[in-house]
Amino acid sequence: MKKARLLYFVFVMFAYTTGGPFGLEEMVTTSGPGMTLIYLLIIPLLWSIPVSLVSAELTTAIPVEGGFYRWIRTAFGDFWGFLAGWWNWSASWLLGASYAVLFTDYLAFYFPFLVGWKHWLVSLALIALLAYINIRGIHAVGLAATILELSVLIPVLLLCVTAGMKWHFNPFHPMIPPHVPPFQVFGVGLALGLWLYSGYEQCSSVAEEIEAPQRNYPRALATVIPLSIATYFLPPLFSLAALGNWHEWHTAYLSTAAKLIGGGWLGFLMTVAGLLCNVSLLNATVLTSTRMPSSMSEDGYLPPVFAARHPRFDTPWIAILISSVIFAALSFHTIAQLLTVYVWLRILVTFLTVLAVWRLRRSQPQLARPFRIPWRSAGLAYAVIAPMIMGVFALVGSDRFALKWGPVPVVLGVVAYFVFPKIKALVEANYLK
Repeated sequence: MKKARLLYFVFVMFAYTTGGPFGLEEMVTTSGPGMTLIYLLIIPLLWSIPVSLVSAELTTAIPVEGGFYRWIRTAFGDFWGFLAGWWNWSASWLLGASYAVLFTDYLAFYFPFLVGWKHWLVSLALIALLAYINIRGIHAVGLAATILELSVLIPVLLLCVTAGMKWHFNPFHPMIPPHVPPFQVFGVGLALGLWLYSGYEQCSSVAEEIEAPQRNYPRALATVIPLSIATYFLPPLFSLAALGNWHEWHTAYLSTAAKLIGGGWLGFLMTVAGLLCNVSLLNATVLTSTRMPSSMSEDGYLPPVFAARHPRFDTPWIAILISSVIFAALSFHTIAQLLTVYVWLRILVTFLTVLAVWRLRRSQPQLARPFRIPWRSAGLAYAVIAPMIMGVFALVGSDRFALKWGPVPVVLGVVAYFVFPKIKALVEANYLK
């Protein structure tokens, strides 16, 4: 297998965790422009930065395929390890489907006839293409991510420069929307912000496919986090300052904002960037999420077929195909339905990940850690406690749909832990006969 160098891995990580500024637009109307901009600056300090510190320490200590799933299993045993892997894999179904839906939503702006089965067919074609690229390995994925992300960031930079020259309004006014329920401001908006800044531990699942992971994983994190903050914060800041029309923002509004600010050419470029952003996000999601079922299969939790490696590219091609089929099956849902349930799974996996670094410090103090979370006990407490506080606030403040359906896949993971071994034993017994 050809391993990914640092440059390619930086773009793979950026593609998975960020991709571009698209997807944050509804925060402006739900939480208000001021609160949105504050969220985009504060959430990294309490969510993505501590999670990235945990990921850097544990990746350098245990750089194995499966990443955080195997850290959690080492720290807390089989039950919690299985739940982390299952919750993460099932969360990826929702995330992958949402990116396919968003891609087709952007395309539908120029091709309004893409509705119903036609909308789903386009999403299916995109998923099939990216499954093929992923089967070819992380080097092909990294090359695609690099090209896609450079194509996204150039129009974003042009938007910021053009909008900055037309600064007429206070982008922080109003701080919150008048006459809206508190959960909408502090719950839904926060959940969206956590989604935007999630995923810094996810790329650990491909640690064995990176050149010198003990050195390159922390370097990639140090590059990607400031780039992600700038990518999320600057476009809405400058666009709101130029337009002042925060109440008109909705899904995919940055393309409209670009058209109003710079004309049709800039609006077109931003629409293309939105399309490519979702391609890049889905590409990276297929890469990182499909190593989870293959690792769980190697550990005996899932049928052996999930661990099957491609004879030429040495990738878990069956796991990639099965995950892609599930993405396609879910891609007829709306983006809001998919993401509100996804956040529950993402937050719980993050809880287990940050707790794993604390547990392993106690249970395996002799473990070599080329990178350690700085500031000793205070740094460790910050890395563990800050994300958990943020996650609790987001879960408590979830909207009604998320409160109703979010716990469902959580409970299904517990059921699967007890059911899957019995199914596996039954299949093996029949096979031996």
